[in-house]
Amino acid sequence: MSGQPWDAIVIGAGAAGMMCAAVAGRRGARVLLIDHAAKLAEKIRISGGGRCNFTNLHTGPANFISENPAFCRSALARYTPADFVALVRRHGIRFHEKHRGQLFCDRSAEDIIDMLVAECDAGGVRWMRPASVERVGRAAQQFEVATAEGMQNARHVVIATGGLSIPKIGASDFGYRIARQFGLRIVEPRPALVPLTFDATQWAPFVPLAGVSLEVRASCNSGHFDEDLLFTHRGLSGPAILQISTYWNPGDAIELNLAPGYAGEALADALLASKRSSRQTLGNALSALLPRRLAEGWLQSQHIDAGQRMPDVPDRSLRALAESLQRWRLVPSGSEGYRKAEVTRGGVATDELSQATLEAKRAPGLHFIGEVVDVTGWLGGYNFQWAWASGHAAGLAIGTAH
Repeated sequence: MSGQPWDAIVIGAGAAGMMCAAVAGRRGARVLLIDHAAKLAEKIRISGGGRCNFTNLHTGPANFISENPAFCRSALARYTPADFVALVRRHGIRFHEKHRGQLFCDRSAEDIIDMLVAECDAGGVRWMRPASVERVGRAAQQFEVATAEGMQNARHVVIATGGLSIPKIGASDFGYRIARQFGLRIVEPRPALVPLTFDATQWAPFVPLAGVSLEVRASCNSGHFDEDLLFTHRGLSGPAILQISTYWNPGDAIELNLAPGYAGEALADALLASKRSSRQTLGNALSALLPRRLAEGWLQSQHIDAGQRMPDVPDRSLRALAESLQRWRLVPSGSEGYRKAEVTRGGVATDELSQATLEAKRAPGLHFIGEVVDVTGWLGGYNFQWAWASGHAAGLAIGTAH
């Protein structure tokens, strides 16, 4: 490749990296896009069950967790879900809304990958892949990027290498190492959007419920979600748990309402009404109000005789039963870790970066975008919208500066 310095070298050809490269290239910048993986954009490819939940129509700063939740506001305001949808439409990609503003491809996540590649090609972006980056350094007014294919120089370097989630498809700590090298603070990374696990002895009473799924209200710290929960042999999963896991810190309790359809005392009142009107068993009465497997398994886990007749059950016991179902507090022992985590919480601290350009304040010309930054979205397309918006912000700045 030419010895002339690039306007920008983007390291990482995932969602954020390809968006950044395409935007900068479209604005006339000379861009080199480097990625170490043999297979392009694998995280896009496997997302959304292979159909890529590529954005959420309701995206806003409130859907993200960060030391500074307002940091993402600028980029999200300047590149909205409507902007990305317009791009998708221009490429003739068919899509549908599945649930609460979540947009998915009708056909395949490959459509999004092909679109981003086409945008990069239209911007004259040069590709170097698969190629590993051995070192990033600074020399005078430009950066030196040492690769297996030789040294490359650029005025800007963009780190778009993601977090630690799903190591089997190539996740690494590269972005954090570069940030530390240039003196940037890192908010401790940890798995997010991940199933939670429990001590085997503690969880033993609930193992028979494995496979049961139902809508719940999950709460932890400032997070509250009404989503589906799934019991597993090791703990809890499903959208409700993935969502709340991002708000959970080791040692915290989570609270679950397993009967959110009954407001206030309604569940207790329904049990008391059943006591007054029938002689059915407690197990049958509870099964009329909740999924049968949950009702039976819950009574067993609480060592309550499901065969006792309703008129024989004290009112206080029925109220306590309702309370246990609607305010179940439990402390996870851990999570399924990065291998099952959809994203990584934490990353490059936002106070180290410009909101407008994602450029490092201590290292002008060095940008961090996407998942490597301490901006973590909810489940449901929000993290992709952050990738598009942050990539667009950095690409725009590079394209304007060149």
